[in-house]
Amino acid sequence: MPVRRALRPFAALLATAVLGGAVAVGVVALLGDLGGDTTIVTQTVAASTSDPAFVGAPMSINEIYRRSAPGVVQVTSTTRSSAPNPFGDRFSSPPVQALGSGFVIDKAGHIVTNYHVVEGADDIKVSFSNQDTVTAKVVGTDPSTDLAVLRVNETASALTPLTLGDSDHMEVGDEVVAIGNPFGLDRTATAGIVSALQRGITAPNGYTIDHAIQTDAPINHGNSGGPLLNTRGQVVGVNSQIETGGSSLSGNVGIGFAIPSNTVKNVVAQILRTGSVAHAYLGIVGQDITPTLADNYKLPANAGVLVATVRHGSGASKAGIRAGKTHVVVAGETYVLGGDIIVAADGKPISSIDELRDAIAAHKPGDRIKLVVLRGAKRTSVRVTLGRQPASPQG
Repeated sequence: MPVRRALRPFAALLATAVLGGAVAVGVVALLGDLGGDTTIVTQTVAASTSDPAFVGAPMSINEIYRRSAPGVVQVTSTTRSSAPNPFGDRFSSPPVQALGSGFVIDKAGHIVTNYHVVEGADDIKVSFSNQDTVTAKVVGTDPSTDLAVLRVNETASALTPLTLGDSDHMEVGDEVVAIGNPFGLDRTATAGIVSALQRGITAPNGYTIDHAIQTDAPINHGNSGGPLLNTRGQVVGVNSQIETGGSSLSGNVGIGFAIPSNTVKNVVAQILRTGSVAHAYLGIVGQDITPTLADNYKLPANAGVLVATVRHGSGASKAGIRAGKTHVVVAGETYVLGGDIIVAADGKPISSIDELRDAIAAHKPGDRIKLVVLRGAKRTSVRVTLGRQPASPQG
């Protein structure tokens, strides 16, 4: 379980993480008919909150656990490496193991977990509730959302798929249950509430994962990749990170974050279809306009996104989007003025970086997006052909 303040890749978010779109939420009809067992996967991934199996009164924690725990697995990944010694020879260092969680999504043996649980692994083992341990193969990964899909060769009768719910229906105060393997304690249930919504957390490659669910359900190292479930027993998030408040300890302090299930649906659908995930990429670094900034510098808009940097060779660069050059400091924050101000995308007003990322995420690489920008006092439209998100925000 990554600790946001203990690991550099999961440090506090930068306002510049608008280089590429996060995964669009609510977009699940991507697979079409893949035939064979995978058709079952499509039906499972796209399951809605109206699933008859989950309609009715909310379940108790015990009921949720009894139904869902058999579908939760323990994921152990082993990485072997070698390094040169001073004499130029290579020697093998001891294997490094990472422990996490995951959950079954279909009878074909597909399992969802976190990317950081299996990153760079040479060997992956999955343990089921019946104590069976089998080798898993990676179907595909997406560092930009910290998600991975594995597959195991198990009989359908040994698999208990969990249903993905609609994370957009979650509200602050809703009760949730986390099931996972904290510190190797298999299939541990903890409960809490949704503490906040629409959080931004940082993916392993530095991009922003939007719409994360904040919860006080205790999650710790080993919970990574496990499900966060609502009171209908549906998966509404994949537990991914914890906040430690800057302490030297790495245990739970009541703040955890889960990747929303609607993001998971989209990512899993793409992985099952192509083995990878393609994110649309605009190619700018942007900053939100604040009322104080707009008032102090008489900006032509009270809300929108300042273009601070335009990445060379990106769609934004080719379309002529202009970056600012004048650095100013307001309330301790540095802003770059003089460039374009993006105020609309696809015909919808844009008032923040988050809204711009969502607009980009609704597209795929190669799509064209219409942006409305303020260039000085002039309002103009620019059509940008979106590229494919680079491996990291630095390009």
